[in-house]
This record gives sequence, structure tokens and C-alpha cells, in this order.
Amino acid sequence: MDRRLAEVGLEALCKSNMVIVPAMRPRKRFSSPISAFAAPLLCAATLVAGCAPALRDPETTLHAYARALEEGRADDAYRMLSEEARRGMSIEAFRRLVRESRDDVKEIGQALSRPTSAPLVTATLTTPSGQEMELLLENGAWRVDATAIDLYAQDTPRHAVMGFVRALERKRYDILLRYVPDAHKEGLDAAKLKTAWEGHDKDEMDQVLTSLRQALPGAAIEEAGDSAQMPYGPGVMRFVREHGVWKIEDFD
Repeated sequence: MDRRLAEVGLEALCKSNMVIVPAMRPRKRFSSPISAFAAPLLCAATLVAGCAPALRDPETTLHAYARALEEGRADDAYRMLSEEARRGMSIEAFRRLVRESRDDVKEIGQALSRPTSAPLVTATLTTPSGQEMELLLENGAWRVDATAIDLYAQDTPRHAVMGFVRALERKRYDILLRYVPDAHKEGLDAAKLKTAWEGHDKDEMDQVLTSLRQALPGAAIEEAGDSAQMPYGPGVMRFVREHGVWKIEDFD
């Protein structure tokens, strides 16, 4: 499958402030190779300027985009991209991508036309201090997400990684301990975490942090019972739920 096709969704489409992500609910891991590409391209269904007037809700937009891909209508699909996405790829390049990867594009279109959960519309706003706050669209009204109350929430895997990143940015290694599963906590303290993140491997750790920041806005997190995982940059972050809260098992 054409990797560049997936990167269009990941690098260009997910950069807008408002993104659509699957509603958080337990589900099995995908077994088809299409799963690696469907999640990033879901961001193409973002409510953006340039969409046809009839595309008034996420599901309508998603189905219209899926149909355009499935039928090879590159121009129609391109018009549903955000202005920023179109700046990152010309119409000629998009047409060529769709033409040269016809089978892959059709498969992605078919997968996107059958979402397994209702869309969750979110908006991310950045405060003057650089703090990112998330809002949710519920019943036609915008609501402030729980992270505005608890900056280090662990009620969902997404909140856990957001809190983890925030704690790292503030060098709150005492708070980072909250995200360590019980099986890995013995003998570990804030000082050792500081050494790990600021020692000889600091450059590598900084790259991990940067990759997590970039992945968070549109990352697809898959839950299965008390386990979850989130792809980011070159690796995967894995979560485990203990005592009703989500912790970070490992990342590679």
C-alpha cells in the first residue's frame, strides 16, 4: 500500500485545530493491513472550509469522502481537504496519488465508509502559556474536556498520554510516577526518572516527547479490555488499566 497516501492524512490533514476521532470505546485490534492507513485518513473527514454546503456533519463528510476515494473521484475528494492540507499537496499530486494507487485508495474508501463507532468532534485550543485544552462537541454545544480540571487525568488512555507529556514538559517526575504500572514501580523514584530522561539518552527521549506531541491531535488509540495502544512516530505506546486508571506499560 502506498505509504505516502497514509502520510497525507497524518502529516497534512491532522494539523487543523478541529479533528474527528473515533469515540473512545473498547474494541479488538484490527487484523487487516488497511487499519494502519484508515485511521490517519479518517482525519480527511474534518469539518473544514472548502467542503460542499451539504456536508454539515462528520458522518456525512466521512461518507462523502469515502465514496469519492472508492470511485476514484480525486477532485471531489481533494475539495474536502482543509486549506492547510491543500497547501501541502497540489491537486495534480493528489490526482497522481489516487491514480497510481487505485486499488489501495478503493480499499481505504470502503473501510472509511463503514466506521465502527460514532464520531467524536473535538477542538484543541492553545492558551498563551502554551497549554493545550480540549473541547468536545456534545448535543450541538461545545463542552470543556475533563483535562481542564485535572491536568494529569488518567481516566482514558488519551488523557493519560496527554498528562504524561505535560508532566515531562514541566519536569514533574514525581507526577510521572503515577503513570508507571505497579509491576515496574519497585525501586523507582522521581530522581531515577529524572536521570533516565535527562541523562545520556536525553536526545533520544526528547525525540520521543516530540513524536508524542505530534501524534496526539489525531492519534487512533485502540482499546481491548484493560489494554490499549497508540501509534506515534516510529513506535507504539502501550497502556494498561490498573485500579481504574490508565498507566503507560511501555513505548518503543
